[in-house]
Amino acid sequence: MFQRIFTCIAICFCLSIIGVNAQALKVQHDLVVAKDGTGDFKYIQDAINAVRVYLPKGITIKIKKGKYVEKLDIPSTLTNIKFVGEDKDSTIISYNDYSGKGKMETFDSYTLRVMGNNLSFENLTIENTAGRVGQAVALHVEGDRCVFKNCRFLGNQDTIFASGENARQLFEDCYIEGTVDFIFGSSTALFERCHIHSKADGYVSAASTPDWVVYGYVFKNCKLTADANVTKVYLGRPWRDFAKTVFIDCEIGSHILAEGWNNWGRPSTEKTVFYAEYNSTGKGANMANRVKWSKNLTKVEALNYSKSEIFAGKITQELSKFWSDK
Repeated sequence: MFQRIFTCIAICFCLSIIGVNAQALKVQHDLVVAKDGTGDFKYIQDAINAVRVYLPKGITIKIKKGKYVEKLDIPSTLTNIKFVGEDKDSTIISYNDYSGKGKMETFDSYTLRVMGNNLSFENLTIENTAGRVGQAVALHVEGDRCVFKNCRFLGNQDTIFASGENARQLFEDCYIEGTVDFIFGSSTALFERCHIHSKADGYVSAASTPDWVVYGYVFKNCKLTADANVTKVYLGRPWRDFAKTVFIDCEIGSHILAEGWNNWGRPSTEKTVFYAEYNSTGKGANMANRVKWSKNLTKVEALNYSKSEIFAGKITQELSKFWSDK
C-alpha cells in the first residue's frame, strides 16, 4: 500500500514538473503570423496559444496582410503583448457569429475577445460579417490597459463591447461603424480622434457604467457620420441606470437627433445617468434642443476629461465609504 502511495506522489510530482517545464518552453520572443507560411505561424490563434502566460517583458506579434477567418480568444493570463498588423485595410480578422446562432448569446458572438491586461492592437481590421441579424460583436474587450490604434471595427448591432467594470481602454484614430448600440458596455473608455459611422437609424452608444465608477465612455475630437438615408440617431441610451457618456470637441453630423439622448423607455434613468457635451460642432450639434436631463459642460469641467484623469481609475465617494466601513 505504501508503495502505491509513494508511486502516486511521484507521478503527481513529475506531472507538476512537466507542467512547469512546458510553460517555461512557451514563447517569450517576437512572432510573425503570415497566411503564406513565411512567418512563425499561419494562424493568429496558434501564435496566441504559443505565448507564455504573464510575460515578464513585452513582445510583439506581427501580422502580415491577409484575411484571417478566425474566432480569436486572448485569455486573462496573457499580458504585455503588442499585436501589429501590416496594414489596417488589408490585415483583416473576420468571423460571422451572432446571438441566436444555435445556443449562442451576445457575449459569445465575438470575432476577437480580449480578456488579458496591458495589450495593444495596431493597424488591424476586426469585423463581424454576420449582417443585420441582431447582436453580432466584432470586438469583445474586458481587459484593463488595452489600447487600439489605427484600427477598423466593422459590424452592425453591438460592434464593440467595451466592458469590464472600471477596466480602462483607449481607442485612437480608429474607424467604428454599426447600427444599434454599436459601442456598449461598462468600461472606462476614451475614443480619441475616431470616426464613428452609423449605418442605420439607432443609437451610437449604450453604456452600462457602474454607479461607483467616475468615468464611462468619453469621445474626444471624434467625427460622427452616417449613410445618406440615416436621419434618426441618438448619441446614446442607458443600458444600465448609471450610464456615463460624454462628447468633447466632436463634429456631429445631421443624422443625430436634436434631443441627442434617449432614456430607453425608463424615465427614472434621467435622474441617474450622466450625459454631456462640450464644444460640439456640425449640423447635429443642436445644444439648445438637447433633452433637459443632459448637460453642457463648462470649459473648466471639460478640463477634467484629460487622458490622465480619465484613466486614473477613480471611484466615487460612495464606494470609498463602503471600503472604509469594512
